[in-house]
Amino acid sequence: MLELFKNKIAGMIDWKRPARVFIIINCSLLIINSVFAQDKAAARYEIDAKRVGVRPTDKDALPRSREFIRLDSAYYVGYMYEGMFKADRSADYLGYKNAIPALRKAFLLMQKDYGSLLSDLFTPANLNLQNFARFNDFNQITLNLKECYDNIEMPDSVMWVANSYDKYKFPIDEIGVNTIKAWTFHRNRFFTSAKYSFLKDNVADNEQTALAYCYKDFGRIDHYDETVRPLFGPNVSNTLRMSTYHYLALLHCYMKNYDSSEYYYQKLIVGGRVSWNNYGGMQSEIGNFANAVEYFERDRNKSFLPGMLREPYYYVPELYVYSGRTKAAINMAQNIITQSGSTPGFGWYNIALARAYLYDGQLDSCEEALNKAANFKELHIGTTLTQNQYDFTINLLRVQLADKKIDQVKFLNQGWWHSPGSLYELASYKTEKMMAEYVVINQLIFNPERDRTVYDLFCGEATTTYDEAWFLLKDFSSSYFVKKYGQYQQTDKRANIQRYFKLFEAQFKLQSGKESEAQKEMESLNESVVLDTAHEKLFVARLYEALGKVYNDNGDKTNLAQFRNQLFIGYPQLVPFSGLKMEMQLNTSGVDDAATRSVISELKGCNIKWVTEAQGGNPTAYITFDKRGDKYEALISVTVSGRPVISDQRLIFKQSDGVGKEIALRLFGKGGALVYDPPPANSH
Repeated sequence: MLELFKNKIAGMIDWKRPARVFIIINCSLLIINSVFAQDKAAARYEIDAKRVGVRPTDKDALPRSREFIRLDSAYYVGYMYEGMFKADRSADYLGYKNAIPALRKAFLLMQKDYGSLLSDLFTPANLNLQNFARFNDFNQITLNLKECYDNIEMPDSVMWVANSYDKYKFPIDEIGVNTIKAWTFHRNRFFTSAKYSFLKDNVADNEQTALAYCYKDFGRIDHYDETVRPLFGPNVSNTLRMSTYHYLALLHCYMKNYDSSEYYYQKLIVGGRVSWNNYGGMQSEIGNFANAVEYFERDRNKSFLPGMLREPYYYVPELYVYSGRTKAAINMAQNIITQSGSTPGFGWYNIALARAYLYDGQLDSCEEALNKAANFKELHIGTTLTQNQYDFTINLLRVQLADKKIDQVKFLNQGWWHSPGSLYELASYKTEKMMAEYVVINQLIFNPERDRTVYDLFCGEATTTYDEAWFLLKDFSSSYFVKKYGQYQQTDKRANIQRYFKLFEAQFKLQSGKESEAQKEMESLNESVVLDTAHEKLFVARLYEALGKVYNDNGDKTNLAQFRNQLFIGYPQLVPFSGLKMEMQLNTSGVDDAATRSVISELKGCNIKWVTEAQGGNPTAYITFDKRGDKYEALISVTVSGRPVISDQRLIFKQSDGVGKEIALRLFGKGGALVYDPPPANSH
């Protein structure tokens, strides 16, 4: 149509009359512009009419977006619908990446056509519903584009979006541009300007910049208070401050300003805007573990955005491990994995599952879960947890896993030192541990916040536990860490964490040969420290384990038996990996044939001292064998002074090979499948 219109005009021109030609051309262009302006306005009117009743996230939004782009490819609405539709349905890297081009185009086109309007939106002449609809579109485009960049780890582009939005200086900032910048600095605090140009050159400066953006937001809210109150109500400024309180609470907690963090959390609680999940993390960091579990649990079943990591399902299993509730930790992690499937968070949940299996003594299942996490392309959505932490946590758990594999070989074969098969396994696992340690040590060396997230033992931003830190640090310079954990006791304000620093200092002294000094400090801890016994069973177990080793080394059999038995009562799954040889009475009953005798013989070959009479609080094991068809069932229980510690564990088996060793582990609380499936002959 355009070419025909141009040709018709050209045929009317007398090219021998320049002045007349000039006038005709200008008039023709004005006519063309007018026609196309009318067509453009008509197309946009049609698009605006057709979008009524269809949201950008509806199932019909994508075909509508194509129609809108066909009607006017220079209008932002079609690209907004396409981008928001794709972003809403994204659950992986490619999904968010594919949503970005359309959202970015919508973001640029809207500013091109409506930038002047946005700049003057809050003037009296522009205060109308149609213009506020444009404002709402701009907010939605901005938020979706920012989230997509965030989800695929492009913080420099997040800052570009935030700065582009910020230039309009809206009196009502519905996306929280300053808190976006604060979050971006905090989330990338361990990088420098060499990685992303907007950052500072160390963690401390990045955190201070994040704080400055939060306080800048308070200034902006106060500055525009008189402008926005008539439009949005008298409480609008207080509502806007809630978002800033949220980030200030997180930042002050990370910076160990716990009084300030608590102040802002109380503001959020009063305002009904607290994230119980984040508050639970802060409570865990200061050693209020019962409160931490309670607050995390409050957020377990709240509505999360699709594909967003549900942090309670990572941190509550960790707290269950502290309290010795390894079976509950396993169940919780398994349930969220089943519920969420292979969506973002799947990797983190498998790490939580691996940790629970590890402390339950199920090493094969732990390794399987770790491999699933390592092979999954995780996205870290709605969380400050990062890929570096993800990789570090997997590798650190691999170090502890290899360590436990070594201890398990020695536990399952009391004559391991003259068994070629056991020696081969030990050599293999030591190589595995050395390789895992090499990876982790390199990650630790290049981690600028290792003091905060590893050495500090408890940090709300950490993804590893204090006990996992021990398995990494115990092979380092003991004298360095004796000094370091002595200094923490002088400078750290967390009363409930002081005992952990004391235990670490004593353990490192024990490592460095200062056995008598370490013994004295651990005995003092045992006698004087008041614990949350329900939630600190792992701490107590490590204390008893260390004391047991001291008494074993100096030949104090009475105290050795006392602390070894207390370790068994409090956290039995740790005993096979402690190096402490348990004294136990064995009572068997039921079917007595070649298969059951073979099982009992294998059981007695494990590193347990079987006694004829349980004395001094030693455990008594009860194993009853039953046979149905070609299958056997073992019913397993253990008591101490008549009190049940392991109750009615069942194990069904067909072949006897390996069953005795499995029962030995089940005597110490290891979980596992009801039906025993022996590992392949060539497995380690």
